[in-house]
Amino acid sequence: MKFVTADTHFLDEHLLGIDRFAPRPFTSVDVMDQTIIEHWNARVSDQDTVYHLGDIAVYFAKPQKDAYATIFRLLNQLNGHLILIKGNHDSRGLFKYIAKHNYDLGNQPKFAFYDVGVLMKYDHRQYYLTHYPLMLGIAPQIINLHGHIHHYSVPAKRNINVGIDSPELDYLDRPVPFGTPLSFAEVEQMVNGKFIDFEKRQ
Repeated sequence: MKFVTADTHFLDEHLLGIDRFAPRPFTSVDVMDQTIIEHWNARVSDQDTVYHLGDIAVYFAKPQKDAYATIFRLLNQLNGHLILIKGNHDSRGLFKYIAKHNYDLGNQPKFAFYDVGVLMKYDHRQYYLTHYPLMLGIAPQIINLHGHIHHYSVPAKRNINVGIDSPELDYLDRPVPFGTPLSFAEVEQMVNGKFIDFEKRQ
């Protein structure tokens, strides 16, 4: 199966407590990180693929490679093949470190990388997967799945925030545990829910 997520922000102490931008009521990054890992692995198997739309982690150490190694150890605890799309908190140095230590899981690499985004088809829709929300203009057949804005949403019905803090998770029939990657059936619920919401406003 294919899943999508964004803005895990592993190791990010700035998001602990009730922050105005992305409230995460955890007492420590260890508790937050372990919660995300457990909920991720409860849904995703090593045969699955997860599109991570950026902002994997926020962590600094000296030398910098020690920070990369710490983030890499966390990523290795996550099930599945990870397709990593670069976010504003993801450095090229981190991606180079992961690429250098990449390995095969089953018959394909554990990690794949994209700087900007991925255009994909799933079922009857086209999706453009990016970190930043995009205004795609006259492209009614394309839905932009994105992260970056945490508990905000774009006032456009074809932009869906799939980050783990997204308020658009409220469009789902049932809540998902914090940090759980979304199936594309759930993405479809979010798309339909936002479309209906916009129709009600007109």
